[in-house]
Amino acid sequence: MEKILVVGAAGQIGSEFILTLRKMYGNDNVIGTGRKTAPSEAVLKTGPFEFFNAVNREDLYNCCKKYDINIIVYMAAILSATGEQNPMLAWDVNMNGLINVLEIAREMKMKQVLVPSSIAVFGPGTPLDRAPQETVLKPTTMYGLTKVAGELLGDYYVRKYGLDVRGLRYPGIISYETLPGGGTTDYAVAIYFEAIKNKKYTCFVKEDTRLPMMYMPDCIKATIDLMQADFSKLKHHCDFNVGAMSFTVKEIADSIKKYIPEFEISYAPDFRQAIADSWPNDVDDTAARQEWGWSPKYDLDAMTKDMLENIKIKYEKGLI
Repeated sequence: MEKILVVGAAGQIGSEFILTLRKMYGNDNVIGTGRKTAPSEAVLKTGPFEFFNAVNREDLYNCCKKYDINIIVYMAAILSATGEQNPMLAWDVNMNGLINVLEIAREMKMKQVLVPSSIAVFGPGTPLDRAPQETVLKPTTMYGLTKVAGELLGDYYVRKYGLDVRGLRYPGIISYETLPGGGTTDYAVAIYFEAIKNKKYTCFVKEDTRLPMMYMPDCIKATIDLMQADFSKLKHHCDFNVGAMSFTVKEIADSIKKYIPEFEISYAPDFRQAIADSWPNDVDDTAARQEWGWSPKYDLDAMTKDMLENIKIKYEKGLI
């Protein structure tokens, strides 16, 4: 029986991902952890949750022993924009927490570790159009730097210790369940909330900024698909490009206007523009499609319709 630990289960992805895992494997078999942010009521009510910092190796080890964990998903991360405000915190959480996870998994002979990466690994020298699976990785942020190091570290544990470590490079992730969490692609989430609440939005990047994006249901699907893939068929391990859609800010706004004609958008680029400009506008995910059958379901308009419908429900209930 799988006993899965989701570290960072109060975050944007982790808070939804853990609920899906609990439906698949049973509530008591999927344990969530968080550093200080309280998880959603749904996460707390449906299964075990422990508060501790994964940087504390003893606390992490004790939790793994307590629940007899055999799979760890390390969702904890300090994202790009927040990481530039506090680089040392980003290094501590993203790297020191990860090495604790890998070492404990190795010592306990766990079945699998999954560590998400990000398009933040890309930077100057990476082709901006459809970034290849194998390409130059010279990120300009501490977040991106830690994600490159995390990919290499995971691959090292595969080669040296035979530990099953996997990872996928998330694009910008869009969801109606959680508010933005300090990433450069947060505008693609905030714009929908502001469209419902105020019918207008001021974006912190330019209207022609184009980045790879993915709707949360596809993000969860991609992560689970990779977890369940046959390890022997994987030629890559910790660095899979995964694509779904790519669009400019103006294209999001135009999509929203199909449902909210009065919506207005303005632009006030800040320091995050330089980060966005260092990332590709799309990715080549051929390896993921060939090695574990990746295929997304949502396009921009389908996502927009679902986002606006669900955010409107939350707004009318006074939840946002």
